[in-house]
Parts: sequence; structure tokens; C-alpha cells
Amino acid sequence: MRLWSLHPSILDRAALVACWREALLAQKVLEGGTRGYKAHPQLRRFREHDAPTSAIAAYLFALRQEATARGYRFDAARIRDTSTPDELSTITVTQGQLRYELQHLRRKVAGRAPEWLVKLPAEQSHDIRCHPLFRGVPGDVEEWEVVSVPRQ
Repeated sequence: MRLWSLHPSILDRAALVACWREALLAQKVLEGGTRGYKAHPQLRRFREHDAPTSAIAAYLFALRQEATARGYRFDAARIRDTSTPDELSTITVTQGQLRYELQHLRRKVAGRAPEWLVKLPAEQSHDIRCHPLFRGVPGDVEEWEVVSVPRQ
């Protein structure tokens, strides 16, 4: 499960679509509607929010907003709460986490959609936009992240 902390506009088509599907699964998990994925580390930040199901709904809202802007049709009826990122308290995400995710996305995009690489921020950028539900703060890669490459 990859619930990107990056702004949805940064995600290529495959990442945006996969994130939508995985966030819908996360919504189901947070509602208690599934046996699997209950302990998935990426859900911790949503569980720690004052309103976990509203937070995942707001996360989905922003993904759908980006998809709509690109001409995709993500079904709004699948979002079970009407919360938007502007209505909720933000979730912090470290700048190290954003850099790690950008690096991870760059590797994925290089193989499947190299033309998208020019749309991504520079690898060592200090101004990486995060999802509207999140607020960037100083720090290393998040503790909950399962690191697949050495941390930088």
C-alpha cells in the first residue's frame, strides 16, 4: 500500500490511479470493513488523526480533484465522507519523507513513463509539494516508512 505524501499533481497516471485504489482500501480498513491491512504502517498517520475516516476521505477528495483536472473519472460516490483537506487539521509529514517518496517515484516513473520525469521536482529540491491534507515539517524519513533503498 502506497499512500503518497506527495501532492497528487506530481504523481504520474499509474501512481495516481494506484493511490486512489489503495486509499479506497485504506478507507475500508479504517472503517473496520476488512480483516487485512489493519496494521499497515502507512495507516498510522490517519489513525492518529482526530477524525481518521474524515482524514482518509479528505485524502481521497484531493486525489479525485487531480484526476478530474486530468480528465479521469474517479467515482466520488466511493468516498464515504464529504470532508475536504481545507476542513480538517493537517497531518505532518517530514521533508525527509517527501524526498524519499520523490526518489521512489522517480525510479518508478523512469521505467514506466520517462516523459513524466520532466514534470517532477528536482531530486534535491527543498520545495517538494505535499498532499493538501499534509503539512511539511523538518525531519528525516518517517519511522513508519518501510525503506527499500538507503536513507539519504
